[in-house]
Amino acid sequence: MADLGYQAFDADNHYYEAEDAFTRHIDPRMAKRTMQWGDIGGKKRLLVGGKINRFIPNPTFDPVSKPGALEDYFRSKASNGGNIVEAFGELDPIHIEYRSRDARLALMKSQGLQGAFFFPTLGVGMEESLKHDVPALLAAFRAFNRWLDEDWGFAYKESIFAAPYITLADPDWAVEELEWALSRDLRLIVMRSGPVITQAGSYRSPGDPIFDPFWARVSEAGITTTYHGGDAGYGRYAADWGESGETESFRHPVLTRLLSPQPVHDTMAALIAQGVFARHKNLRLAAIENGSGWVGTLTTALKKAWVQVPHEFAEDPMETFQRHVWVSPFFEDDLDALKKLVPAERMMMGSDYPHAEGLPNPTDWVREIPNFTKQEQLLVMRENPLSLSVQQSVFHA
Repeated sequence: MADLGYQAFDADNHYYEAEDAFTRHIDPRMAKRTMQWGDIGGKKRLLVGGKINRFIPNPTFDPVSKPGALEDYFRSKASNGGNIVEAFGELDPIHIEYRSRDARLALMKSQGLQGAFFFPTLGVGMEESLKHDVPALLAAFRAFNRWLDEDWGFAYKESIFAAPYITLADPDWAVEELEWALSRDLRLIVMRSGPVITQAGSYRSPGDPIFDPFWARVSEAGITTTYHGGDAGYGRYAADWGESGETESFRHPVLTRLLSPQPVHDTMAALIAQGVFARHKNLRLAAIENGSGWVGTLTTALKKAWVQVPHEFAEDPMETFQRHVWVSPFFEDDLDALKKLVPAERMMMGSDYPHAEGLPNPTDWVREIPNFTKQEQLLVMRENPLSLSVQQSVFHA
Protein backbone atom coordinates (compact mmCIF):
# COMPACT_ATOMS: atom_id res chain seq x y z
CA MET A 1 0.00 0.00 0.00
CA ALA A 2 1.41 3.38 -1.03
CA ASP A 3 2.28 5.72 1.85
CA LEU A 4 1.10 9.16 0.76
CA GLY A 5 1.86 11.12 3.91
CA TYR A 6 -1.83 12.11 4.07
CA GLN A 7 -5.22 10.43 3.99
CA ALA A 8 -6.66 9.93 0.52
CA PHE A 9 -10.23 10.38 -0.66
CA ASP A 10 -11.52 7.71 -3.05
CA ALA A 11 -13.97 8.88 -5.71
CA ASP A 12 -15.13 5.35 -6.52
CA ASN A 13 -15.92 2.82 -3.80
CA HIS A 14 -18.71 0.25 -3.86
CA TYR A 15 -20.88 -1.74 -1.52
CA TYR A 16 -22.45 -5.06 -2.45
CA GLU A 17 -26.18 -4.61 -2.08
CA ALA A 18 -28.05 -6.55 0.60
CA GLU A 19 -30.48 -9.02 -0.93
CA ASP A 20 -33.39 -6.88 0.25
CA ALA A 21 -31.97 -3.60 -1.08
CA PHE A 22 -34.84 -3.23 -3.56
CA THR A 23 -37.49 -5.11 -1.58
CA ARG A 24 -37.22 -3.97 2.05
CA HIS A 25 -39.14 -0.74 1.42
CA ILE A 26 -41.00 -1.56 -1.79
CA ASP A 27 -44.65 -0.59 -2.10
CA PRO A 28 -46.40 -4.00 -1.83
CA ARG A 29 -48.54 -3.10 -4.82
CA MET A 30 -45.38 -2.91 -6.94
CA ALA A 31 -43.57 -5.97 -5.59
CA LYS A 32 -44.26 -8.28 -8.54
CA ARG A 33 -43.44 -5.56 -11.09
CA THR A 34 -40.02 -4.73 -9.64
CA MET A 35 -37.43 -7.02 -7.98
CA GLN A 36 -38.07 -10.53 -6.69
CA TRP A 37 -35.95 -13.52 -5.82
CA GLY A 38 -36.71 -16.96 -7.15
CA ASP A 39 -35.30 -20.48 -7.10
CA ILE A 40 -34.71 -21.47 -10.70
CA GLY A 41 -32.91 -24.68 -11.52
CA GLY A 42 -31.68 -24.92 -7.95
CA LYS A 43 -30.06 -21.48 -8.03
CA LYS A 44 -31.19 -18.23 -6.46
CA ARG A 45 -32.01 -15.82 -9.27
CA LEU A 46 -32.98 -12.17 -9.40
CA LEU A 47 -36.16 -11.42 -11.31
CA VAL A 48 -36.67 -7.86 -12.50
CA GLY A 49 -40.04 -7.07 -14.01
CA GLY A 50 -40.79 -10.79 -14.00
CA LYS A 51 -37.69 -11.73 -16.04
CA ILE A 52 -34.38 -13.27 -14.99
CA ASN A 53 -31.84 -10.45 -14.79
CA ARG A 54 -28.27 -11.17 -15.91
CA PHE A 55 -26.60 -7.81 -15.32
CA ILE A 56 -24.61 -9.35 -12.43
CA PRO A 57 -23.74 -13.07 -12.71
CA ASN A 58 -24.43 -13.69 -9.00
CA PRO A 59 -26.42 -10.81 -7.50
CA THR A 60 -26.38 -12.42 -4.03
CA PHE A 61 -22.64 -11.58 -4.04
CA ASP A 62 -21.90 -14.66 -1.97
CA PRO A 63 -19.36 -15.83 -2.97
CA VAL A 64 -17.72 -12.80 -4.57
CA SER A 65 -14.45 -11.98 -6.33
CA LYS A 66 -11.36 -10.78 -4.53
CA PRO A 67 -10.66 -7.04 -4.83
CA GLY A 68 -8.46 -6.35 -7.83
CA ALA A 69 -8.63 -9.92 -9.15
CA LEU A 70 -8.80 -8.61 -12.71
CA GLU A 71 -6.13 -5.91 -12.39
CA ASP A 72 -3.69 -7.63 -14.75
CA TYR A 73 -6.53 -8.45 -17.14
CA PHE A 74 -7.47 -4.79 -17.45
CA ARG A 75 -3.84 -3.75 -17.79
CA SER A 76 -3.71 -6.20 -20.74
CA LYS A 77 -0.94 -8.12 -18.98
CA ALA A 78 -2.86 -11.39 -18.79
CA SER A 79 -5.78 -12.61 -20.86
CA ASN A 80 -6.12 -16.17 -19.53
CA GLY A 81 -6.77 -17.17 -23.08
CA GLY A 82 -9.89 -15.04 -23.07
CA ASN A 83 -11.36 -17.05 -20.17
CA ILE A 84 -12.79 -14.36 -17.90
CA VAL A 85 -13.99 -16.93 -15.35
CA GLU A 86 -10.44 -18.23 -14.94
CA ALA A 87 -9.15 -14.66 -14.62
CA PHE A 88 -11.40 -14.10 -11.58
CA GLY A 89 -9.60 -16.86 -9.69
CA GLU A 90 -10.89 -18.23 -6.42
CA LEU A 91 -13.94 -16.48 -4.98
CA ASP A 92 -14.41 -15.42 -1.35
CA PRO A 93 -17.37 -15.57 0.99
CA ILE A 94 -19.00 -12.13 1.28
CA HIS A 95 -17.02 -9.92 3.69
CA ILE A 96 -18.77 -7.90 6.38
CA GLU A 97 -16.95 -4.76 5.18
CA TYR A 98 -18.88 -4.92 1.94
CA ARG A 99 -22.24 -4.63 3.69
CA SER A 100 -21.62 -2.91 7.04
CA ARG A 101 -20.74 0.76 7.17
CA ASP A 102 -19.00 0.58 10.54
CA ALA A 103 -16.87 -2.37 9.46
CA ARG A 104 -16.11 -0.49 6.25
CA LEU A 105 -15.02 2.60 8.17
CA ALA A 106 -12.50 0.52 10.09
CA LEU A 107 -11.20 -0.94 6.82
CA MET A 108 -10.97 2.52 5.22
CA LYS A 109 -8.85 3.72 8.12
CA SER A 110 -6.42 0.84 7.57
CA GLN A 111 -6.38 1.66 3.84
CA GLY A 112 -5.37 5.26 4.47
CA LEU A 113 -8.70 6.71 3.34
CA GLN A 114 -10.36 9.71 4.95
CA GLY A 115 -13.49 9.29 2.89
CA ALA A 116 -15.00 7.87 -0.26
CA PHE A 117 -17.95 8.11 -2.60
CA PHE A 118 -20.00 4.92 -2.55
CA PHE A 119 -21.93 3.60 -5.54
CA PRO A 120 -24.21 0.67 -6.31
CA THR A 121 -22.93 -2.54 -7.83
CA LEU A 122 -26.24 -4.03 -8.92
CA GLY A 123 -28.21 -0.79 -8.93
CA VAL A 124 -26.41 0.83 -11.86
CA GLY A 125 -27.88 -1.80 -14.18
CA MET A 126 -31.49 -1.73 -13.07
CA GLU A 127 -32.94 1.36 -14.78
CA GLU A 128 -32.57 -0.24 -18.19
CA SER A 129 -34.23 -3.41 -16.92
CA LEU A 130 -37.37 -1.49 -15.90
CA LYS A 131 -37.54 1.10 -18.67
CA HIS A 132 -40.66 -0.60 -20.08
CA ASP A 133 -42.56 0.12 -16.82
CA VAL A 134 -41.74 3.61 -15.55
CA PRO A 135 -44.05 3.47 -12.47
CA ALA A 136 -42.25 0.28 -11.39
CA LEU A 137 -38.89 1.93 -12.11
CA LEU A 138 -39.74 4.84 -9.83
CA ALA A 139 -41.05 2.56 -7.07
CA ALA A 140 -37.94 0.37 -7.23
CA PHE A 141 -35.51 3.25 -6.82
CA ARG A 142 -37.58 4.96 -4.15
CA ALA A 143 -37.33 1.72 -2.18
CA PHE A 144 -33.63 1.36 -2.99
CA ASN A 145 -32.81 4.88 -1.79
CA ARG A 146 -34.58 4.26 1.55
CA TRP A 147 -32.53 1.10 2.00
CA LEU A 148 -29.36 3.00 1.11
CA ASP A 149 -30.05 5.73 3.63
CA GLU A 150 -30.83 3.12 6.29
CA ASP A 151 -27.81 0.87 5.76
CA TRP A 152 -25.11 3.31 4.59
CA GLY A 153 -26.27 6.92 4.92
CA PHE A 154 -25.59 9.80 2.57
CA ALA A 155 -22.82 11.37 4.68
CA TYR A 156 -22.05 8.83 7.39
CA LYS A 157 -19.55 10.27 9.85
CA GLU A 158 -18.32 12.59 7.09
CA SER A 159 -16.50 9.62 5.57
CA ILE A 160 -18.96 7.44 3.67
CA PHE A 161 -20.84 9.43 1.06
CA ALA A 162 -23.33 7.07 -0.56
CA ALA A 163 -25.09 8.37 -3.66
CA PRO A 164 -28.84 7.78 -4.02
CA TYR A 165 -29.95 6.86 -7.52
CA ILE A 166 -32.06 9.39 -9.41
CA THR A 167 -33.83 8.78 -12.70
CA LEU A 168 -35.32 11.59 -14.78
CA ALA A 169 -37.97 9.29 -16.26
CA ASP A 170 -40.53 11.37 -14.34
CA PRO A 171 -39.23 14.94 -13.78
CA ASP A 172 -41.61 15.62 -10.88
CA TRP A 173 -40.59 12.39 -9.14
CA ALA A 174 -36.93 13.33 -9.59
CA VAL A 175 -37.46 16.65 -7.79
CA GLU A 176 -39.45 14.98 -5.00
CA GLU A 177 -36.78 12.33 -4.49
CA LEU A 178 -34.06 14.96 -4.54
CA GLU A 179 -35.86 17.02 -1.89
CA TRP A 180 -36.21 13.96 0.34
CA ALA A 181 -32.53 13.12 -0.03
CA LEU A 182 -31.49 16.71 0.67
CA SER A 183 -33.36 16.48 3.96
CA ARG A 184 -31.08 13.52 4.79
CA ASP A 185 -27.79 15.48 4.38
CA LEU A 186 -27.27 14.61 0.73
CA ARG A 187 -23.89 15.37 -0.88
CA LEU A 188 -24.04 13.64 -4.26
CA ILE A 189 -26.40 11.71 -6.50
CA VAL A 190 -25.77 9.07 -9.14
CA MET A 191 -27.51 8.87 -12.49
CA ARG A 192 -27.04 6.87 -15.65
CA SER A 193 -25.70 8.56 -18.73
CA GLY A 194 -27.54 8.53 -22.05
CA PRO A 195 -30.96 9.79 -23.11
CA VAL A 196 -33.84 9.72 -20.63
CA ILE A 197 -36.68 7.24 -21.04
CA THR A 198 -40.15 8.80 -20.74
CA GLN A 199 -43.54 7.54 -19.61
CA ALA A 200 -44.54 7.33 -23.27
CA GLY A 201 -41.61 5.03 -24.08
CA SER A 202 -39.75 7.66 -26.12
CA TYR A 203 -36.49 9.37 -25.19
CA ARG A 204 -35.44 12.92 -24.31
CA SER A 205 -32.05 14.50 -23.85
CA PRO A 206 -31.15 15.26 -20.21
CA GLY A 207 -30.50 18.79 -21.51
CA ASP A 208 -34.13 19.27 -22.48
CA PRO A 209 -35.68 22.29 -20.68
CA ILE A 210 -38.36 19.97 -19.26
CA PHE A 211 -35.72 18.92 -16.74
CA ASP A 212 -34.78 22.47 -15.75
CA PRO A 213 -36.66 22.37 -12.41
CA PHE A 214 -34.53 19.39 -11.40
CA TRP A 215 -31.24 20.91 -12.54
CA ALA A 216 -32.18 24.21 -10.91
CA ARG A 217 -32.65 22.49 -7.54
CA VAL A 218 -29.38 20.56 -7.90
CA SER A 219 -27.58 23.80 -8.70
CA GLU A 220 -29.21 25.64 -5.82
CA ALA A 221 -28.34 22.87 -3.35
CA GLY A 222 -24.72 22.80 -4.52
CA ILE A 223 -24.49 19.00 -4.55
CA THR A 224 -22.48 16.89 -6.97
CA THR A 225 -24.08 14.91 -9.81
CA THR A 226 -22.21 11.77 -10.81
CA TYR A 227 -22.57 9.67 -13.92
CA HIS A 228 -21.29 6.22 -13.03
CA GLY A 229 -20.63 3.43 -15.50
CA GLY A 230 -23.37 0.82 -15.78
CA ASP A 231 -26.08 -0.16 -18.23
CA ALA A 232 -26.83 3.07 -20.08
CA GLY A 233 -29.08 1.32 -22.58
CA TYR A 234 -26.60 1.61 -25.42
CA GLY A 235 -26.91 -2.12 -25.98
CA ARG A 236 -29.77 -1.29 -28.33
CA TYR A 237 -27.25 0.23 -30.71
CA ALA A 238 -25.16 -2.94 -30.59
CA ALA A 239 -28.33 -4.82 -31.47
CA ASP A 240 -28.47 -2.82 -34.70
CA TRP A 241 -25.13 -4.44 -35.55
CA GLY A 242 -26.42 -7.93 -34.87
CA GLU A 243 -25.33 -8.29 -31.25
CA SER A 244 -27.51 -8.95 -28.20
CA GLY A 245 -28.97 -5.77 -26.74
CA GLU A 246 -28.71 -7.19 -23.20
CA THR A 247 -25.89 -6.03 -20.95
CA GLU A 248 -24.11 -8.66 -18.83
CA SER A 249 -21.16 -7.65 -16.67
CA PHE A 250 -17.81 -8.98 -17.97
CA ARG A 251 -19.44 -10.51 -21.04
CA HIS A 252 -18.87 -8.26 -24.02
CA PRO A 253 -18.68 -9.65 -27.58
CA VAL A 254 -15.64 -8.39 -29.47
CA LEU A 255 -17.72 -6.19 -31.79
CA THR A 256 -19.40 -4.53 -28.80
CA ARG A 257 -15.94 -3.77 -27.39
CA LEU A 258 -14.94 -2.04 -30.62
CA LEU A 259 -18.05 -0.01 -31.45
CA SER A 260 -17.73 3.72 -30.85
CA PRO A 261 -20.86 5.05 -29.08
CA GLN A 262 -20.01 6.38 -25.61
CA PRO A 263 -23.01 7.41 -23.51
CA VAL A 264 -21.04 9.64 -21.12
CA HIS A 265 -19.56 11.52 -24.10
CA ASP A 266 -23.03 12.08 -25.53
CA THR A 267 -24.46 13.12 -22.15
CA MET A 268 -21.80 15.75 -21.51
CA ALA A 269 -22.15 16.96 -25.09
CA ALA A 270 -25.91 17.35 -24.69
CA LEU A 271 -25.66 19.22 -21.40
CA ILE A 272 -23.13 21.66 -22.89
CA ALA A 273 -24.78 22.11 -26.30
CA GLN A 274 -28.26 22.56 -24.85
CA GLY A 275 -27.16 25.22 -22.38
CA VAL A 276 -27.73 23.44 -19.07
CA PHE A 277 -24.56 24.86 -17.51
CA ALA A 278 -25.38 28.35 -18.79
CA ARG A 279 -28.79 28.19 -17.11
CA HIS A 280 -27.61 26.48 -13.91
CA LYS A 281 -24.20 27.83 -13.11
CA ASN A 282 -23.55 25.96 -9.86
CA LEU A 283 -23.69 22.46 -11.36
CA ARG A 284 -20.78 20.12 -10.70
CA LEU A 285 -20.71 16.86 -12.65
CA ALA A 286 -18.34 13.93 -12.23
CA ALA A 287 -17.83 11.03 -14.61
CA ILE A 288 -16.99 7.96 -12.52
CA GLU A 289 -15.82 4.58 -13.83
CA ASN A 290 -16.39 5.60 -17.42
CA GLY A 291 -12.71 5.70 -18.25
CA SER A 292 -11.28 8.71 -20.04
CA GLY A 293 -11.19 7.67 -23.70
CA TRP A 294 -14.30 9.75 -24.32
CA VAL A 295 -12.62 12.96 -23.17
CA GLY A 296 -10.41 13.26 -26.24
CA THR A 297 -13.22 12.75 -28.73
CA LEU A 298 -15.48 15.18 -26.89
CA THR A 299 -12.92 17.94 -26.50
CA THR A 300 -11.96 17.63 -30.17
CA ALA A 301 -15.63 18.03 -31.13
CA LEU A 302 -16.10 20.97 -28.75
CA LYS A 303 -13.12 22.84 -30.16
CA LYS A 304 -14.32 22.30 -33.71
CA ALA A 305 -17.87 23.40 -32.91
CA TRP A 306 -16.59 26.55 -31.19
CA VAL A 307 -14.79 27.55 -34.40
CA GLN A 308 -17.65 26.66 -36.73
CA VAL A 309 -20.75 27.75 -34.76
CA PRO A 310 -19.63 29.97 -31.87
CA HIS A 311 -23.04 31.67 -31.80
CA GLU A 312 -24.54 28.41 -30.50
CA PHE A 313 -22.66 28.70 -27.19
CA ALA A 314 -22.77 31.18 -24.32
CA GLU A 315 -18.99 30.83 -24.01
CA ASP A 316 -16.14 28.68 -25.26
CA PRO A 317 -17.49 25.14 -24.60
CA MET A 318 -14.04 23.95 -23.51
CA GLU A 319 -14.16 26.49 -20.69
CA THR A 320 -17.60 25.19 -19.73
CA PHE A 321 -16.37 21.60 -19.75
CA GLN A 322 -13.27 22.32 -17.70
CA ARG A 323 -15.20 24.36 -15.15
CA HIS A 324 -18.13 22.02 -14.52
CA VAL A 325 -16.87 18.46 -15.17
CA TRP A 326 -14.57 16.25 -13.08
CA VAL A 327 -13.20 12.95 -14.42
CA SER A 328 -12.24 9.80 -12.53
CA PRO A 329 -10.39 7.74 -15.16
CA PHE A 330 -9.54 4.07 -15.19
CA PHE A 331 -6.20 3.43 -13.50
CA GLU A 332 -4.94 1.79 -16.71
CA ASP A 333 -5.66 4.89 -18.85
CA ASP A 334 -2.94 7.17 -20.24
CA LEU A 335 -3.17 9.74 -17.46
CA ASP A 336 -0.37 11.97 -18.74
CA ALA A 337 -2.31 12.35 -21.99
CA LEU A 338 -5.51 13.03 -20.06
CA LYS A 339 -3.87 15.87 -18.12
CA LYS A 340 -3.38 17.71 -21.40
CA LEU A 341 -7.17 17.79 -21.82
CA VAL A 342 -8.38 17.91 -18.21
CA PRO A 343 -6.38 19.92 -15.67
CA ALA A 344 -5.21 18.15 -12.52
CA GLU A 345 -7.79 20.24 -10.64
CA ARG A 346 -10.52 18.21 -12.38
CA MET A 347 -9.08 14.69 -12.10
CA MET A 348 -9.88 12.24 -9.28
CA MET A 349 -8.57 8.92 -8.07
CA GLY A 350 -11.17 6.16 -8.12
CA SER A 351 -10.04 2.68 -7.06
CA ASP A 352 -13.35 0.86 -7.72
CA TYR A 353 -12.75 -1.05 -4.48
CA PRO A 354 -13.70 -3.84 -3.79
CA HIS A 355 -14.56 -4.79 -7.38
CA ALA A 356 -12.49 -7.30 -9.29
CA GLU A 357 -11.65 -4.76 -11.98
CA GLY A 358 -10.37 -2.22 -9.47
CA LEU A 359 -7.27 -1.90 -7.30
CA PRO A 360 -6.86 -4.04 -4.17
CA ASN A 361 -5.14 -1.13 -2.37
CA PRO A 362 -6.80 2.21 -3.20
CA THR A 363 -3.83 4.45 -2.43
CA ASP A 364 -1.70 2.53 -4.94
CA TRP A 365 -3.50 4.65 -7.53
CA VAL A 366 -0.82 7.30 -6.95
CA ARG A 367 1.65 5.01 -8.74
CA GLU A 368 -0.26 5.63 -11.96
CA ILE A 369 0.69 9.33 -11.93
CA PRO A 370 4.47 9.42 -11.29
CA ASN A 371 4.91 12.35 -13.68
CA PHE A 372 2.47 14.56 -11.78
CA THR A 373 3.92 17.02 -9.29
CA LYS A 374 3.36 16.34 -5.59
CA GLN A 375 0.75 19.11 -5.51
CA GLU A 376 -1.04 17.62 -8.52
CA GLN A 377 -0.99 14.21 -6.88
CA LEU A 378 -2.52 15.70 -3.74
CA LEU A 379 -5.30 17.23 -5.82
CA VAL A 380 -6.08 13.97 -7.60
CA MET A 381 -5.71 11.68 -4.58
CA ARG A 382 -7.54 13.84 -2.04
CA GLU A 383 -8.45 17.47 -2.52
CA ASN A 384 -10.59 17.26 -5.66
CA PRO A 385 -13.02 14.53 -4.53
CA LEU A 386 -13.03 15.93 -1.00
CA SER A 387 -14.22 19.27 -2.38
CA LEU A 388 -17.11 17.55 -4.16
CA SER A 389 -18.27 15.98 -0.89
CA VAL A 390 -19.19 19.45 0.41
CA GLN A 391 -22.27 21.33 -0.77
CA GLN A 392 -21.18 24.36 -2.79
CA SER A 393 -23.72 27.10 -2.14
CA VAL A 394 -21.99 29.78 -4.22
CA PHE A 395 -20.65 29.30 -7.70
CA HIS A 396 -17.05 30.35 -8.21
CA ALA A 397 -16.30 31.25 -11.83
